[in-house]
Amino acid sequence: MPTPENEAPSQVAVEPAGALLTRRVPRAARAAVLFLHGGRSDSRDPSRPWHLAAVRMRPVVRAVAAAVPDDDVFLGAVRYRVRGWNQEAADPLRDARRALAELTRLVGDVPVVLVGHSMGGRAALRAASAPQVRSVVALAPWCPAGEPVAHLRDKGIVVVHGDRDRVTDPGASAAYVRRARLAGARARFLPVVGGDHAMLRHSGTWHRTTGSAVADLLAVERGPA
Repeated sequence: MPTPENEAPSQVAVEPAGALLTRRVPRAARAAVLFLHGGRSDSRDPSRPWHLAAVRMRPVVRAVAAAVPDDDVFLGAVRYRVRGWNQEAADPLRDARRALAELTRLVGDVPVVLVGHSMGGRAALRAASAPQVRSVVALAPWCPAGEPVAHLRDKGIVVVHGDRDRVTDPGASAAYVRRARLAGARARFLPVVGGDHAMLRHSGTWHRTTGSAVADLLAVERGPA
């Protein structure tokens, strides 16, 4: 994922390390956004930045960077070790937790918004159990029956799903949101009419919706200066 252009002069470059890839690093961050791309249900192959699942997130990162131009918001991504979820191993969830720990060491204990697509949406929703994660924007997430929701109490959850998705189930996402609300989350389901899994159809709607959702969630979580 490329570094967003036209960064504020107060930002400094930091080399990525471990599970955390940096995209925009303020000198004094007051909030952070981490992106988690999709993958496969089962694969031990190494995850690479040129894989299609990672490439699909690049315009989403740019859209959020444009919607949140504040030079005190850290932008980063989770670097997966392997491509798959891999059943009980839940590899991308482990990577997300490592990235959150690295983020805290880098910028301190700031509120975090996670933005995940497909498998990355599932990982982001699971990783919301971490106290610093205050909100999640899940794009066409993979939400199998029985996914836990109790940890989402008092969290902000926005699930965006295309009604023409043939890879992950928009009905399952809507059901997940209903269960999250019952668990005490501030959860919303936003359908993209005509939207597909790859976020190519009506891409402008996907990008505007994601950018707006992240900006709104940050406004709630960051509070007054």
